[in-house]
Amino acid sequence: MTGTTLSRADTRRLRLLSTAAEIFSKRGFRATSMKEIAAAGGMSKPTIYHYFTSKEELLVRLYSDVLDESLDAARETVAAAPTPLDAIRDLIASRVAYTCRNQALLKVCFEEEHELPAELADQVLERRRAFEDFFGDALAAHLEAHPKVRLGMPPKIYVNMCLGAVNWCYKWYRPTGPSTPEELGCQIAASLTAALDDH
Repeated sequence: MTGTTLSRADTRRLRLLSTAAEIFSKRGFRATSMKEIAAAGGMSKPTIYHYFTSKEELLVRLYSDVLDESLDAARETVAAAPTPLDAIRDLIASRVAYTCRNQALLKVCFEEEHELPAELADQVLERRRAFEDFFGDALAAHLEAHPKVRLGMPPKIYVNMCLGAVNWCYKWYRPTGPSTPEELGCQIAASLTAALDDH
């Protein structure tokens, strides 16, 4: 790969990953075969094995890509935010938008996690906690700077509540609804962070 230009092989891998996410989300991981993924991706079954050795490898790659994207986005969001409260709002808004734009992928990640190889479970948990730490650290900084703010619950529970609301969007969001992913992200962020305003 040179610069931002994808090679033919990389383009095919990305297409297969997108195809696998769609089929896994509709049929479930166990009910899906490599033959189905290959056919939906416009190639033969023997050809798909040049790119991925198994559907387990496809699943692992999907998880890895989501976690990498999530951590990179969170890192950039926090670095760009002028205040911890802005960071929290932006983390929520961007995560909602990402979830709504990648519903099939997020459905696979949340509902097929038990299908991951056991040796990867700890890695997934560690990287998920790293993402949550961006949120928790921003919240801690905001609460320290604004001692009058009263959450009404332990910070950890507040973080889990917000992430639960954000992540659940893949279940109910409809592209034909009244809000775009970005608009919905801003709306949810404003609602969830209202308790953090000390004015």
